[in-house]
Formats: sequence, C-alpha cells, structure tokens
Amino acid sequence: MTTSSISHDAPVSSLGWWSGNARLVNLSGKLLGAHVAHAGLITLWAGGMTLFELSRFNLSQPMYEQGLILLPHLATLGIGVGNGGDVVDTYPYFVIGVLHLISSAVLGAGGLFHSIIGPDVLPEKSTFFGFFGYDWKDKRKMTTILGIHLILLGIGAWLLVAKAMFWGGLFDPWFGNGGDVRVITHPTLNPIKIFGYLFPTHGMVGMAAVNNLEDVVGGHIWVGLMCICGGIWHINSSPLPWTKNILVWSGEAYLSYSLAALSYMGFLAGYFVSVNNTVYPEVFYGPVGVIETVTGVSSRGWLATFHFVFAVLFLCGHIWHAIRARLNESGFDFKNGDMVQAPRIYQQYL
Repeated sequence: MTTSSISHDAPVSSLGWWSGNARLVNLSGKLLGAHVAHAGLITLWAGGMTLFELSRFNLSQPMYEQGLILLPHLATLGIGVGNGGDVVDTYPYFVIGVLHLISSAVLGAGGLFHSIIGPDVLPEKSTFFGFFGYDWKDKRKMTTILGIHLILLGIGAWLLVAKAMFWGGLFDPWFGNGGDVRVITHPTLNPIKIFGYLFPTHGMVGMAAVNNLEDVVGGHIWVGLMCICGGIWHINSSPLPWTKNILVWSGEAYLSYSLAALSYMGFLAGYFVSVNNTVYPEVFYGPVGVIETVTGVSSRGWLATFHFVFAVLFLCGHIWHAIRARLNESGFDFKNGDMVQAPRIYQQYL
C-alpha cells in the first residue's frame, strides 16, 4: 500500500476538533505527530510538577502531609533519601525535573514536525523509514507493533531491576531503623513464589501482599522476561486463526483494547497503593488504609483516588469504543445512524 492508494474514510477536515485523534485515524503521519506531542506533554507535566513540588517542599514536614505525588516516587526509588526516609539531598530532584523539561522540548519539536511538516500518511516501503508505515487491517503489522511495545515494557521493567541491583538500590522501609536505601543483591527468582502472588497463597490481597523488595525485584525480572519473549514471539509470528475471527482489526478496536488494559492497571494500582506499605512506604505516602491526615488528603489518598477515578473513565471509554468498533465492523455508520452495508455474517449470502 502506498500513500496514493490510501482511502481516507474520515479526512481530518470532516470532524470537529473535539473528536481529538479520531480525526487522524487514517492519517498515520499526523497520528504519529499527535502521539509524540502527547508524550511531550506528559514529560512536560512530569518535569514541571517535580519542580513545582520541589519549590514547595518543606524538609521538616513529612511528604505525605504536603500533598506531594511525584517526590514520594523518587524517594521510593532511593533518590535523595537516607536513614529513616529523611531527605538528605534535593538536588537530584531538580536535575530529574530539568531533564524531563528538556526531553519534553525534544518530543514537542518532533510532534510539531510530524503534525505540520511530515507526510500525512507514512509510506510503507522496504526501507528503515518505510517500516513505520502501517495499515490498520494489516494483521501481521499490528502484531509486530504489539511485539515492539511489549519489548519496550520489558526493558522498562528491567530498568527498575538495574536501579535496584546496580544503580544505588531502592528504599526499603523494613531495613535498619525506620528504613533505608539498600542494594537488592539476591532477588527472588523462584517462579513458584513469584507467580504465587497471582493466587491467594500469600494472602487474600494477591500481588499487593508483597512485603519484601527481593520479591518485588524478582517479579520485575520475570515480568520483563515475559514481555520481551512475548514481544519477540509477536514480531516473528502471525496472528493465530482464532484471533482473526474473534478480534476486530481497526484503529478504534485497538484503542478499546488499550483502554481496557489501562483500566485494569488503574484498578490494580489504586488498590495496591491503598493497602501496601512496602512499595509505597508509609514514611512517604502516609498510613496504609487512610485517605486523609490532620493536614488534608495524604499522598496515598491522592494516588489511590485518582487511579480509581481514571480506571473508571478508561473502562467507560473501553466499552464505548468497543461498541463503536463492533458496530462499525458490522456495517453501521455512526455518522448517518444507519447500516451502510450488510453485516459481515450475512455478506456470504449476498
């Protein structure tokens, strides 16, 4: 498929700005620009919010009483903290914030380039740049893209492992007097123990029952391995026959699948932060199971609440886009409110 052969079912000018990226569903070049710009906005928020929290941070007051949500994460990674969770150096927080701002500028420039200057549709050729072109109906290419994303997720999981084992360690709330930063030298690799967290073998709270960093790091080793192996599998294989008939192969369907995954992760993260004090130490996030403290909503309360709220929103978005994708596949035109072609199940009889 080439640029000239693509049929734009929904050109960018036919939809209002409120439709968001739906305007770009058939314009892969513009959609790439939107995604890169979106990554830039996320990075801009992370960097700007880190510096904002740092400017208001009071060393004499616990983090969770100051409404902070990013600095506790950095402290949990063992950055800038010492014995008892006391912050001993805030300069790393400043550096991290600035690096995110610089990264956001680079991503923003890339987003503007692909949105304004780059081609509307990425060409599909046997070249390096042609590799990034795609067709939503190309099942083989879609699984390749899935595989690439899985590999990136696996690398991300292993980066945490590297931080824990080689780059300074993590903050362990159970180590020393009130917690301290330590290097994880012997992560748990026993698959029975790691995968036992998927069942109530460690308690009724499942994965949230983890109470030591060895299991946390070992779990990330296994997750990273599975993601990378799964990514390699999907890159080098074609979709199995049953997936071709059950799944809907369209841009909106992929969006609905992604929203479902985000919703699941949001619910899990919201519950995890509510009940776990190993990955989310009380010294940084506030008491477990408590949303508010004497000074207001704690860091734990903010994170749990927003994860639950966004999980619900993502779930609603998944249901909405899944219904649209299924009906569109069946021949229903949402714009006209009518069937524009016979459903696929009946087409064999026409």
